[in-house]
Amino acid sequence: MVKQQSQAGNSASGVLEQLRGKHVLITGTTGFLGKVVLEKLIRAVPDIGGIHLLIRGNKRYPAARERFNHEIASSSVFDRLRHEDNEAFENFLEERVHCITGEVTESRFGLAPDRFRALAGQVNAVINSAASVNFREELDKALKINTLCLENVAALARQNGKMAVIQVSTCYVNGKNSGQVTESVIKPAGEAIPRSTDGYFEIEELVHLLQDKIADVRARYSGKMLEKKLVDLGIREANYYGWSDTYTFTKWLGEQLLMKALAGRSLTIVRPSIIESALEEPSPGWIEGVKVADAIILAYARGKVSLFPGKRSGIIDVIPVDLVANSIILSLAEAITEPGQRRVYQCCSGSSNPISLGQFIDHLMAEAKTNYADYDQLFYRQPTKPFIAVNRKLFDVVVGGMRLPLSIAGKALRLAGQNRELKVLKNLDTTRSLATIFGFYTAPDYVFRNDSLMALASRMGELDQVLFPVDARQIDWQLYLRKIHLGGLNRYALKERKLYSLRAAQPRKKAA
Repeated sequence: MVKQQSQAGNSASGVLEQLRGKHVLITGTTGFLGKVVLEKLIRAVPDIGGIHLLIRGNKRYPAARERFNHEIASSSVFDRLRHEDNEAFENFLEERVHCITGEVTESRFGLAPDRFRALAGQVNAVINSAASVNFREELDKALKINTLCLENVAALARQNGKMAVIQVSTCYVNGKNSGQVTESVIKPAGEAIPRSTDGYFEIEELVHLLQDKIADVRARYSGKMLEKKLVDLGIREANYYGWSDTYTFTKWLGEQLLMKALAGRSLTIVRPSIIESALEEPSPGWIEGVKVADAIILAYARGKVSLFPGKRSGIIDVIPVDLVANSIILSLAEAITEPGQRRVYQCCSGSSNPISLGQFIDHLMAEAKTNYADYDQLFYRQPTKPFIAVNRKLFDVVVGGMRLPLSIAGKALRLAGQNRELKVLKNLDTTRSLATIFGFYTAPDYVFRNDSLMALASRMGELDQVLFPVDARQIDWQLYLRKIHLGGLNRYALKERKLYSLRAAQPRKKAA
């Protein structure tokens, strides 16, 4: 497959022509999206000059190549490539995938000055997909990886005036703004932040203020309490300036930092909405780990959640990971060919192929009711309760009203010598926890637009639209949600989880 594509008239494809012989640095390939971008480049752009991966070493695998071999190259994301031509795949990895041991949050990525300069001179573009996607991350950690590390990315780009930077952000930098959200610089929905004449917001003073508050918390607390206070600080500051969580707040700050640092240079910001399993490539349903919507789906499947705050009429914006990877590759080809511009693209479904939260829930409920046995790792038994979305005020009243008597009953049982937690109380706490983290995303009053991305796709030509599709209108939501996505969760995301839980359960059974 790799060899065949290489010989298949690349001149008909703008992307293949523009990326032939080019060198690209990618961060974040240990993550879900990063792996899919890497796989697609290897499979669909075989004439690319080289792919350079910045990988942090760890205790088990201190060298980048070693960690790549064990944690990335071994992933099921590459099953298609191995099946089609394993020898060509292995040769590509050996000859054109270059692993660099480094850390995106360290100055010069932790590289020596001459090595950093050499890297800058070697690559034509950098795709930064490294991030902390923990919505309730400690503020110092989120600030470090989602905002401040971009100073290092900008420093690399400044070493090479022609280098293009592709920054993977998120549509949810929109924060608490409502209405139609275009591919533009987002204005904070909360406390005002000074804006430059070039359109971006000046964040230096705000970052220093946040760092002072972090230092103050560090001076007063330690251990687990310190972690909690830093999480609380992040949420409080995010809410104050107009965001629901620390993740989206610090990603917005990162956008502003890059726009200022790379003024007049090539910068493309790609904002996906909620990234979920692949629509088609590398295989339908391919996913790694449990994503935003999946945490709620999994909790429902296990009988832990049946009531959730949400707006059934709101547009829940979900986008398959392969469409996001294709968007990144299209924008990469454009940025290399037409340098010196700042662009923003949103990869989303809400404006072109909208699905409401109510429809989303109904599709999953229908599949769970009729075919739960087909998803043996997701559903251990047939769900007996419906999944109900209610407005936030009603949710808080119902859950709050139920929790108090249940908590009293639990204490009474413990006083009576029954040292066990009420299952219904435990499930209620799971519901409250998930609602705290994800409740904002299930009550949307905004619609993300992707007009600029669709215009980019049309400029790239018909063959590129076939090779690198980004149009959400091709998604059949009933097929995708009921079969492809649930099937992918069952096959990829939960396979190891169930095997592990079964092994872990065996000693307890013997002890009993």
